[in-house]
Amino acid sequence: MKKNIDINVDLGEGIGNEQKLMPHISSCSIACGGHFGNEETMTEAIRLAKKHNVKVGAHPSFPDKENFGRKIMALSEEELSETVFQQIIRFQKLCTAEEIKMHHIKLHGALYNLASVDALTADAVLKGILATNLNVKLYVPYNSILALKAKNFLPLVYEAFLDRRYEEDLTLVNRSKMNAIIGSAEEAWGQLYTMVMQEKVITVTGLEKKIIASTFCVHGDHTNTLEILKYVRKQMKTNAIFMS
Repeated sequence: MKKNIDINVDLGEGIGNEQKLMPHISSCSIACGGHFGNEETMTEAIRLAKKHNVKVGAHPSFPDKENFGRKIMALSEEELSETVFQQIIRFQKLCTAEEIKMHHIKLHGALYNLASVDALTADAVLKGILATNLNVKLYVPYNSILALKAKNFLPLVYEAFLDRRYEEDLTLVNRSKMNAIIGSAEEAWGQLYTMVMQEKVITVTGLEKKIIASTFCVHGDHTNTLEILKYVRKQMKTNAIFMS
């Protein structure tokens, strides 16, 4: 049976590999000043995406460049809502200047993970997003707190990861653990195939868990992102899974 999926990568994060990755993806989430990024890096990534017909989204995070947005910050609800709002608006203005439609919003790092399981964080994030009055999609994990909070306000796109392993509660294995990241292109493809064709993921404990997703992420800052993307795209063609 033919399947259509989106392949996304987080970009504009200072790695400098955007030119190589763009031909292999259909959407990208661009760092917008929280964990990385300024007008120059955002504009460069937006222009590359436009050139390759890749959909663009804002990638807001905790305002923490020092830790690349991968540590939780103790912000008030107002502070968190405001930084999410400001990052998205800044990105949107650049999209307008480059005459490209902003397609989605996807949180980054520690904020992505925390908003998936913590109601107060999800509320603050959602408040910041809704204040932008933008009609865009929200990339969220299946059955997450943020998804449940946002479903009546925004069109949701469920996201899963090719290059990260999962706990039994469908949260990502913490990066502090040795087995958090999938480094093998073959294993990344196997995880994608199982998620797309069976709507299941094998957790680190060996359990099969139901998961639903239509966009699948490979992290742009991992060492073998390009290798994984090339291998996965080749296998997708063989198995009638198409990128859209």
